[in-house]
Amino acid sequence: MVAAVWGVLYAAVEVIWAVTGTTVQWKEHSAYAPGVQLFLAALALLAGGACLASTRTLAKPGRVAVATALIVALPVFVVGTNGLPIYFVAITTLSGIESATGLTQVLLNTAGAAFLLLVGLSYRRRLRGDCPRCGRPHAGAADGPLAHPAASRAPRRTRVAVYLLMCGLLPWAGAKTIWTLGGNALGVAGDDWKRTTIVGASGPSKATASAGIDVTVLAAMVGIFLLLGLLYVWGQVFPRWTLFLSGRRVPRLLPLIPAWLTGIPLTMYGAALIVMAPLMATGVLPKIKPDPPFTTSSGITWFVEFGGLAFAGLGIGLVVAARSYAARTHPVCASAMTTKRPK
Repeated sequence: MVAAVWGVLYAAVEVIWAVTGTTVQWKEHSAYAPGVQLFLAALALLAGGACLASTRTLAKPGRVAVATALIVALPVFVVGTNGLPIYFVAITTLSGIESATGLTQVLLNTAGAAFLLLVGLSYRRRLRGDCPRCGRPHAGAADGPLAHPAASRAPRRTRVAVYLLMCGLLPWAGAKTIWTLGGNALGVAGDDWKRTTIVGASGPSKATASAGIDVTVLAAMVGIFLLLGLLYVWGQVFPRWTLFLSGRRVPRLLPLIPAWLTGIPLTMYGAALIVMAPLMATGVLPKIKPDPPFTTSSGITWFVEFGGLAFAGLGIGLVVAARSYAARTHPVCASAMTTKRPK
């Protein structure tokens, strides 16, 4: 029902924007065309209707139609979440939002992607004859008490993979740290970088830039903190330093929601940058003209590649760690503990 309401709300917003000619930013210097907005409105209504139908008993053609609608719609709205990390950094650093309608669009896409993913997972379980809530076959309703597994850390292979992915942050964070400390890298002088950063910053961003600290590096450190919580036991049971929360079970969705919502968009954004940089370097794509504080096109190209490695590394790391966390913390209905899964 909630997903169906989202579909109607999303469609209404898109139609109003398209009819009134409201500019909705897609990316820098690019906006959604009215035709695209009307297409998204129709797709949202279709997806919302499929979510509503997924709770009912349907014949095979109906089941195929619901599954097809969910499979087609989900990737579209997932792609629409691409700007979420950028807006997150802008909001948390009080740097100012470039486009209010663009932020609204991203939030609507994010909500839709989350609803469709949950509905799709529940529908798949229902078709298999499993409990739509816990995914295990058992007798009785799916609203009884849940049994939670004991806290555990991620397998060694997962931890090693995440640590290697985190290394993608080093070139990007290293260059920014050199600049904020007054050094030179990629043809950019530290003084020029700090001067440009402070001029374009406001609030906490300006304060941290003045102190020689890059706020985006701090944001990356928050991502690393989230990664470590997903890998280790203290991300499942509040540690001692959380005072009155110490010893309590961490709500499962508390780390999973930000991990999925930032990990997937970061992965897509980083992957695009990784592909773009070598194409610009070889002339397949036009090179970016130097813009202060950068003095050479090659410097910008390298920084684009560094950014791609950082964002994709952190994004994929979050997705991998979140997948492990979700599997290790997955609760089951208490009644399923006494029900044997058919072989």
